[in-house]
Amino acid sequence: MRSAPATHPLIVASGISLYEAQVSDAPALYQLIDKGRLYLREWLPFIDNSFSASDTTLFLRSVTAPGNFQDQVYIIRFQDEVAGIIGYKTIDRVNCKLEIGYWLGEEFQKKGIMIRSCSALIAQAFEQMGMNRIQIKVGVGNSKSSHIPQRLGFKLEGIERAGEWLQGRFIDLEVYSLLKREWLEKETNPDRGENDRS
Repeated sequence: MRSAPATHPLIVASGISLYEAQVSDAPALYQLIDKGRLYLREWLPFIDNSFSASDTTLFLRSVTAPGNFQDQVYIIRFQDEVAGIIGYKTIDRVNCKLEIGYWLGEEFQKKGIMIRSCSALIAQAFEQMGMNRIQIKVGVGNSKSSHIPQRLGFKLEGIERAGEWLQGRFIDLEVYSLLKREWLEKETNPDRGENDRS
């Protein structure tokens, strides 16, 4: 489903763009969630609490609220279709660090969308937002998701034990991080992993 895009998108690559999330994105985003519910719920706790577009509306209202300075969420569009979400979480401007979270609809997998989208947000965080550290957390066993930070040069710091409640149980999380100096060093290497089809 399509929703009206906001102005001034972040162009990631041909056919891939990021738009700052708006409450009006809720119907299209919920349709993507509902269509891929069985696929998405394997690793996304919020899926089982998303019963209607109203639930998605509440989420978007929360992350786009004027007083929310810790979240910055983007709608991923592939060839003008809503494909998923990516964004900054727990933005800490005092300590110059943040976390990136993301998910992608099943039909948009293996097109290089997510790794390119992550790369774009990493560059923006380091170059424009003054960040020094970026973190990504991934459920242990979620190889599709962990492939992203691994390809982008993140280091596995360790395991956050029982870090997330998923489908009636606690699961462990892999904690990856990338520092600005490491990213700058990687920028000198032309093989940045963006051609990987993730």
